[in-house]
This record gives sequence, C-alpha cells and structure tokens, in this order.
Amino acid sequence: MRNVGVDELIQTSGVAKATFYKHFPSKDDVVLAYLQLWFEERSAAIDRAVGRYGNHDGGAVLTIFDVFDDWFRQGAVQVSSFLHVMMEMGPGHPLGKASIGYLEQTRRQVADLAESAGLAEPDEFAWSIHILVKGAIVADAEGDTRAAQRARRMARILMDHHRQ
Repeated sequence: MRNVGVDELIQTSGVAKATFYKHFPSKDDVVLAYLQLWFEERSAAIDRAVGRYGNHDGGAVLTIFDVFDDWFRQGAVQVSSFLHVMMEMGPGHPLGKASIGYLEQTRRQVADLAESAGLAEPDEFAWSIHILVKGAIVADAEGDTRAAQRARRMARILMDHHRQ
C-alpha cells in the first residue's frame, strides 16, 4: 500500500485529479472506503450462507469456512485485506485501527452465531475461530488449496469443545 502513490491511483482509475480528490482527500481515504466496502461484502456473504444453511447445531459457524473456501478458489485477493493493512500500517495507524475494528466486528458476528447455537463461552470461541480463519488466509496465500477445509475440520473440533 505504501508503494502506491495517489498519482498512480488517479491514472489507474481513469478519473480526473479533481474528481478523485473530491471523493478521496487522501490515499488513506481510498483505503478506508475499500475496507468498508469489503467488510460489508464479507459480512453479507456470511449472512447469506447462514441464511441458506441455518444455525442448527452450530452449522452456521462452519459455513464461514465454506465462504472462505469459495473466495480462495476464486483467487479473491481482498480476503486478506484487513490483515495486510494492519500488518503493513501497524495497529497505531488509523488504517491499522480500522482493520482491527473490522476484525473485531467479524469476531462479534462469530460470537453471536456461537451464542445462538448454544456454545459455551461464545467470545472465547469467536477468538479461536478467528485464529483459524486468519491461519487459513495465510495458508491459502502460501499455496494450500485446502486451507479453508482444514480450518473447517479444526473448527468442528473446537465446537465440540465448546458445547454446553
């Protein structure tokens, strides 16, 4: 992200410089808009999957890994956006803070699913699932074409551990 300048963004987007700056006063504003859009798409995709399969017996949590598996197979580079931005910019930078905020909201989404499935310690469970998701993102980037499937199997074990 730091290697891309505003001039390159303007040239690639094909819009006039004045139009670009009207909508995005800085490069950080472009990244913030991108992160917001990706978060909305990510949350909606998870909600759609949960809606299709329901949450009986905690199955909704497992569908999250199916959604990630689909993205990995499609080569969706945005999957790792929050992690990339947070790691590159650091947790103290406004973009790093925004990324952390979106990751927290995703964990809340998982905790809510865990709670509705009757799993014990939903917040603890959500942290563990989030570790699996982030690990799957990294493993996929390394070339593991079955990363989401492997993480899904581990999530099932974790679910059994958290059953009340």
